[in-house]
Amino acid sequence: MVWMRLLVLSLFHMSLVGSQPTQSSQQASSPPAPAEEQSPLGAGNLPFPWSRLRLPRYIIPLHYHLLLHPNLTSLSFTGSVQIQIDVQNNTNWVVLHSKGLRISKATIVNQNLAHLSDQVLPVLHNPSHEQIGIFSPRVLSSGQKYFLHIEFGAELAEGFDGFYRSAYRTIYCLYASCSHGCCMDVKTLEVDEGLLEDQFDASVKMSTYLVAFVICDFKSVTATTSSGVQVSIYASPETWMQTRYALEVAVKMLDFYEEYFNIRYPLPKQDLIAIPDFGSGAMENWGLTTYRETSLLFDPLTSSISDKLWVTMVIGHELAHQWFGNLVTMEWWNDIWLNEGFARYMEYISVEATYPDLKVEEYLLDTCFSAIGHDSLNSSRPISSPAENPTQIKQMFDAVSYDKGACVLHMLRHFLTDDVFQRGIVRYLRKYSYRNAHNQDLWDSLANCIQLFSGLETCCSCMYCLLQYLFAGEHMDLTAMMDTWIVQKGIPLVTVTRKGPHLLLRQDRFLRTVLPSDGLWSTFFLWHIPLTYKTDASSTTHRHLMTTHTDSIHIGEEVSWVKVNTDMTGYYVVHYEDGGWDEMTKLLRENHTALSYKDRTHLIHNAFQLITSGHLPLDKGLDLIGYLQLETHTVPLLQGLGYLEAFYRMIEKKNDFDVITSFLCVKMYILRFFRSIIDRQTWSDGGSVSERRLRSQVLSLACHLEDPPCLERANQTFKDWLQSNGTLNLPTDVAETVFSVGARDDHGWRSLLHTYNISLFAAQKSKVLFALTCSRDTNKLHKLLELGLEGKVIRSQDLSFLILMVARNPRGHRLAWNFVKKNWDTLVQRFQLGSSCIGNILISTTGQFSSPEELTEVQLFFESIKDQASQLRAAQVALDNVQKNVRWFQRNLETLRSWLNKQLQ
Repeated sequence: MVWMRLLVLSLFHMSLVGSQPTQSSQQASSPPAPAEEQSPLGAGNLPFPWSRLRLPRYIIPLHYHLLLHPNLTSLSFTGSVQIQIDVQNNTNWVVLHSKGLRISKATIVNQNLAHLSDQVLPVLHNPSHEQIGIFSPRVLSSGQKYFLHIEFGAELAEGFDGFYRSAYRTIYCLYASCSHGCCMDVKTLEVDEGLLEDQFDASVKMSTYLVAFVICDFKSVTATTSSGVQVSIYASPETWMQTRYALEVAVKMLDFYEEYFNIRYPLPKQDLIAIPDFGSGAMENWGLTTYRETSLLFDPLTSSISDKLWVTMVIGHELAHQWFGNLVTMEWWNDIWLNEGFARYMEYISVEATYPDLKVEEYLLDTCFSAIGHDSLNSSRPISSPAENPTQIKQMFDAVSYDKGACVLHMLRHFLTDDVFQRGIVRYLRKYSYRNAHNQDLWDSLANCIQLFSGLETCCSCMYCLLQYLFAGEHMDLTAMMDTWIVQKGIPLVTVTRKGPHLLLRQDRFLRTVLPSDGLWSTFFLWHIPLTYKTDASSTTHRHLMTTHTDSIHIGEEVSWVKVNTDMTGYYVVHYEDGGWDEMTKLLRENHTALSYKDRTHLIHNAFQLITSGHLPLDKGLDLIGYLQLETHTVPLLQGLGYLEAFYRMIEKKNDFDVITSFLCVKMYILRFFRSIIDRQTWSDGGSVSERRLRSQVLSLACHLEDPPCLERANQTFKDWLQSNGTLNLPTDVAETVFSVGARDDHGWRSLLHTYNISLFAAQKSKVLFALTCSRDTNKLHKLLELGLEGKVIRSQDLSFLILMVARNPRGHRLAWNFVKKNWDTLVQRFQLGSSCIGNILISTTGQFSSPEELTEVQLFFESIKDQASQLRAAQVALDNVQKNVRWFQRNLETLRSWLNKQLQ
């Protein structure tokens, strides 16, 4: 059976007043058609009329009437589009975006349907800008409306973009197929013997990049929300039984969002469909959200608790987009965070409200830690950044837009209070429905709510904290505050010093790749920071808005400790000078429950970030996490363990004898220090979400560290699974660990590869693929990479993940890097320059290089692809990471060795 998807943006697009987004928000575009297929129609010697990427503002599209006829035998399609346009300046030209299409005919008629020319109109192509220009011999007059008719054709694409095909194992049955379109009701007519035509109602006013179209023989399950919206989940017949959980989630989420936003979902239905070949995680097409199978399908027997959380959050993300992104769309791609940052943050708000047992709030810290990791490099960018060409636009879909955007919103929500934040975004969504918006529109909506609330005669208790932020005698300038977070790159470092009854504060930009003593250190960054802090003197969270480089707070003489950035609601790193870290270490060892689990996790994270940046000695951070033997909460435990694991994984990839000695010491220390935690874990799926998360990660690391009891249990469980011919249901939270240990021998590896081939469960396939990359046989790792490049056994959509996993293997990290260098042109052709896949491949394969020689090697490779590397922010991120690692080893290896020797005596 063939599956196909259409994004109208890949066919035609005219900007709405020159500002409407022109590409899919999570996918690259199809490759351009060969030059011979782009010859102009009667263009003569006409020059192309437009030099900019963004389209002219003088023509506005009002309606698209699109006809497509796919041929599943020739794997091609033909089509036509009639676009009603409003001309606002006299012109002879209509310029549109088009990519990969053969234009066979173009005509223009006036409102009376009279042709403006008795000849086919000339069509010019500008492939570098993905544009066509249509010339009208008769002037199109300002203030008039016309109909532009274009006929076209192309082959169904091979990749993941435009109108493309996807295959899966089933019985081919053309006449059992059905069509699903974005937004609207459909009726089917027989137009010829055996030829059916699906006709869709006109959509609501929408951005063209949100249109989707699917032809398939999928099965579905359907339910209705409390407001009457029909929700359906579609999947291939073999995976259809895995759709029930997604249906439950989607109905709950739509009900939640309608209540939270106080705006009805504007369409009669919402379809969600699991695609066998899909380049991203999911896409928010209005009324037909599309998903990778791992992002939508859930099977209780093969999907872990982490898989369940992932599916829930992705659905929450895409349905949030139905309001943020679809109902209101950003003005231009520089503000894509208004879509993605909001949708990422709404994942947490929606899942916490609808599935509180999943403890999603425990994962928000990880999102902010990820953002800080990117934002503390020289290669970071502002949340709102220029994006004027396709490569720049693709690169906007990164951790800055998603993760930093979400964390800045989290900070803003706590700053304004939940009530003001919610009312402000409802005001924003209502005011700009079916329109474009930008940053300022959001700040204005929120500021109006602030003024409304602060003007009330009776102060609501929920507004008390907000009123403390207002400047004396005047309203707070929310725009000035938020500009420091949105249009300025980086993250602030707040340095805290106790001086008698005062807390002295200083803010600088936090960078992990330079030291204060380096010439690159800059003091030209300034943020408006909503500080929060707690002391031992009371349980109150104190608040202070810091708007200058230095500041002070009176806390009183009786205070013995101060923890700044309570529960990490603020997006900034905190450094405690003059013995402040010793004070925190003492507090954790003597009374760690005096701080919340979020505060404990925040302290661990900040300490090790400061170690990387050179602000804090390594032994101070190692002393700080010494309290973890007393810790009972999963999140700080995994945070501390994660840093030790990171050290181990970097060291195990080194060949130096002295480094290998340290590698053995780290391994011994982890196993000894966390012995009781490892021994407490059961090989089951019992317990709370937090307990299951801890079990999965702790046992995975223990087996990787060659812990004998872990290996013995995993090996026996794997043998039992093999003997059952794969029918034994493994505990889902430890299945990946069991498979990874089993993949170490030839028979186990071959058996798992066979399982990967025949499995119909996306979650199981993902776990098996990870296990296959854990082999210590480089020939097997090389075979996996070749299978991924081929794209048959291992689908192309999984190639970037596969490369990342091979690079994570100490036996495979050089192999993966050499594979990328050798196949660079193929990878760029397949995934497109600037895509998240290309970025992830570059960053993951170089991420644990840590020697000057490896840094030079990476630099030389980027020099060899200079034209491409110069366009890629990921290239600079990769270099920053290697430089960071080199410095870390130069500064910390001897300290680590000395500290471990003392602990192991």
